[in-house]
Amino acid sequence: MPRALTGRRALLAAMPTLALASGAHAQAPAWPAARPIRLIVPFAAGTTTDIFGRAIGNHLSQALGQNVVVDNRSGAGGNIAAAAVARDQPDGYTIILGTSGTHGVNASLYREPGFDPVRDFTPVVPFVSAPVALAVRPQLGARDFAGLMAIARQRSLSFASAGNGTTGHLSQALLDLRGGVRTTHVPYRNGGQAVTDLLSGQVDAMFYHYLPLSQHVQAGSLMVLGVTSPTRTETLPEVPTMLELGLAGFVVEGWWALYLPAGAPREIVDRINAAANAWLRTPEAMETLRNQGVTALGGTPEDLATRTAAEVAKWRDVVREAQIEPG
Repeated sequence: MPRALTGRRALLAAMPTLALASGAHAQAPAWPAARPIRLIVPFAAGTTTDIFGRAIGNHLSQALGQNVVVDNRSGAGGNIAAAAVARDQPDGYTIILGTSGTHGVNASLYREPGFDPVRDFTPVVPFVSAPVALAVRPQLGARDFAGLMAIARQRSLSFASAGNGTTGHLSQALLDLRGGVRTTHVPYRNGGQAVTDLLSGQVDAMFYHYLPLSQHVQAGSLMVLGVTSPTRTETLPEVPTMLELGLAGFVVEGWWALYLPAGAPREIVDRINAAANAWLRTPEAMETLRNQGVTALGGTPEDLATRTAAEVAKWRDVVREAQIEPG
């Protein structure tokens, strides 16, 4: 048999198999049908970030028709989780619930965080935000912010925080810069320990999210003298903002947002964005967020890209001006 004919017959024999393979590729299941989606939460179970992650994860599971598994990876202020996601495939199966720390402050607070918050991620959707409150014990003797500043000019006040780089730490640094005082930062492993020592008088004051403080404020054990939001909050309408108290540029908000690794397809970004925005408008979400003392954000991927770049630049300047040594 001629060799050319043998080659032709072999090609013809292989064509059905090639056709089947081509058809199987064309009919490959569309995202996210291949496997469960991992939602990386950069802090431990039970934290505020974890609560938000599980809430949005449950909704995304329903909206996308695929199981979303929350994966808690704590450590290094969220850097461990963020660095891992930055190296992952941009196929839509790994999402991170980034924070104002991982995607704002840490780029300046750590010499080698292991990722670039702008370059290494695809912004998906702004999620929620929350200011912090300035709390003191009544026994300190300050009845208002002016009274606190008068004491701070007489002696160095100690300010507790939930750790280096947290919104509490940055608020304390801004107070020194904008208020012209010099206070002492006392970082704790977590906010609960810091609140306990504030209540016992081991430290003088603290910037912290209001929800964990609320029961102590209602009991009269703590007083709130100011909030770090741009405008007064619905939760504490009688408490002035730091801007109202005369501290220019004093706005500090913790915020949370969803990101994918850099290079994620726009169609996947848009589907997650639409699902998250839809959930934020539901009564269920509004109730969940109100109970946590936070405000829904929502918006476009471009909104989040703008926020991320602005926060990185803002805190780079504050860290430098406050002479906070990178870790």
